[in-house]
Formats: sequence, C-alpha cells, structure tokens
Amino acid sequence: MRRQRECYNNNIMEKGLFITFEGPDGSGKTTVSTAVCERLEKEGYKVRYTREPGGSKIAEEIRGIILDPANTDMDARTEALLYAASRRQHLSDKVLPALASGVTILSDRFIDSSLAYQGCGRQLGIQEVYDINRFAVEGHMPDKTIFLDVDAEVGLKRIRSERQVLDRLDQESLEFHERVYNGYQEVIRLYADRMIIIDANQPVEDVIEAAYQAVKGLLDA
Repeated sequence: MRRQRECYNNNIMEKGLFITFEGPDGSGKTTVSTAVCERLEKEGYKVRYTREPGGSKIAEEIRGIILDPANTDMDARTEALLYAASRRQHLSDKVLPALASGVTILSDRFIDSSLAYQGCGRQLGIQEVYDINRFAVEGHMPDKTIFLDVDAEVGLKRIRSERQVLDRLDQESLEFHERVYNGYQEVIRLYADRMIIIDANQPVEDVIEAAYQAVKGLLDA
C-alpha cells in the first residue's frame, strides 16, 4: 500500500499511516501494539503509540468516567456517546496532527471497538453506533487494522487471571463478551479490505512478531 501524500505550499509532504489494533479483551492489544511501536522506533521509523478511550488529556478524563467500576448505572447510549466524545478529542489532539507531520499512528482501539462493544455488546446496532461516530471522526478511518483474534472465553479468562483490578467492561458477563466477539466478526466482514487478522492464541512473542512484520511491511511499501 502506498503511503498517502498531501501537498503543502507546492511541497510534497508524506502523510503518516493510521494503523489500529483491535480485538476482544484479553487478546493482548496493548502488549502487542506497544512492543511493535518500541521496536519500530528503535529502528528509526516515525511511529507513535496511542490508545482509546483516552490518548490525550480530556480524552483520558472521559476514559475515567467510562471505565469506572462505580458507574454501573451508565446508560448504554450514554456510554456510546462518551466513547465518541473521547475519540473526537483524541483524534483532534493527537492523531490528526501526528499524521499531518508524517508520523504513523499505532492506536490501541478506534471506531471498530465501538461498533463491536456498543453496537453488538450493548445491542445498540452497528449502524446506529457508526452514525454517532461518523460525526466524531469526520471520515477519518484507519488505513489498516491489525485484528488480534481470540475467543471471548479465552480472553476473559486471561484478563481475570492477570489483572488485579477489573474495569467496568471487564466485569461484564461472558455472554456480553461473546456478543462483542461476534460483532467484531461482522466488522471484519464490513471492512475486509483493511483488516489484517492475527491468531492471538499463539504465544505472545509470536503474536508480537507477526504484528511487527505486518506493520513493517506497510511502512516499507
């Protein structure tokens, strides 16, 4: 895939790629995406790690509200709107400026998470959640998405055995996480052209290597 280019004052400036990491809870997105970013940085690539919800000051404050285990009464539509608000702030503060300066963004989650978690997990509907986020992202979609594929039951067992503190979504039932996984399968079908699927049942070192090779291939294309 050729990197996009934009013209500024008759000079050609290379635009960074927007690469997202997606997958169910327990798929290892944070571990894998940070490891890939660190390795590429050491090799001299202009890459930057970020995450959702959060990634910038105001977006992180919204994240705290969303994931606070005390907020058990949060309405599903409120949750979807808060994710979209955090996403918009993050996009404006961090993602778009970095891309415009030629830096490739590696983001731990983006819009696909909302489609799977709120669209299917909360059963609000993929199209309905996409409509909320269409206003927030203004057409800025990932160039490529690394999807770390692991069954909901396996992922849930991982997070409940490895994390000392579970956030509000971690505490949801297996049935919820199964709906999320099935939602991701629908998202993959809808956006098959940008999806790179990696088996996350492998040892984490193998998952990191596969993701590294995929991202490096995109940067070197």
